[in-house]
Amino acid sequence: MLMFQIKSTLKSALRCDFLRREDGSVAVEAMVVMPLLFWTYLSMFSIFDAFRMYSINQKAAYTIGDAISRETVPIDGSYLEGVRDLFEYLSRSEGKSSIRVSSIYYNAAQDKYYSDWSQKLGSVSALTSADVNHWHEKLPILPDKERLVLVETWAEYDPPFNTGLEEREIRNFVFTRPRYAPRVCWVTCN
Repeated sequence: MLMFQIKSTLKSALRCDFLRREDGSVAVEAMVVMPLLFWTYLSMFSIFDAFRMYSINQKAAYTIGDAISRETVPIDGSYLEGVRDLFEYLSRSEGKSSIRVSSIYYNAAQDKYYSDWSQKLGSVSALTSADVNHWHEKLPILPDKERLVLVETWAEYDPPFNTGLEEREIRNFVFTRPRYAPRVCWVTCN
C-alpha cells in the first residue's frame, strides 16, 4: 500500500510539475542542434574549399598554357620540369600532380587532328596522333595546318575535413594558339 502511494505521488508530481518546467530546455536543444550546426559549417567550408581548388588549378593550367604559347625557341625537358614546378606552386599540389604538353595540328583534307609532339611528367602517357585523330568535340575548329598547344594537368584534391566529400582528381584541359611563332617546337624544329 505504501509503495502504491509513493508511486501515485511520484506520478502526479512528475505529471504536474516536471512536464511544465522549462528551465532546462535551452541546454537540451543546444546539445541536439550544435553537432548538426558544426557539421553543416564544416561541410560548407569543405565544399567552398573544393570549388576554390578547382578554380586555382584551372587558373594555373591557363597560366602554363599561355607561357608555353609565347615561346619562340624550342622547349625541352628542363623547361617542362620548370613548368610542372610552377604549376605545383600555383595550385598548391606539391608532388601530387601530372602534366602533359602537346602540339597538335589539323589537316582539313583528312578532317583529322595530328600530334606533332607530346611530352609528359607524372603518371600519364604521352599523346599520339591516333589518340587525337577524332577529337572534334574536344578541340576547336582550326584552319588547315593550324597548330595549337594543349596543356593537360592532373592534381589530387584532399578535402580538409571528412564530411562526405571524397578525395578526387582535378583535371584541366587547356588549349592555346601559339602567339609569336607558327608553332611551339620540342628540342628542335624540323
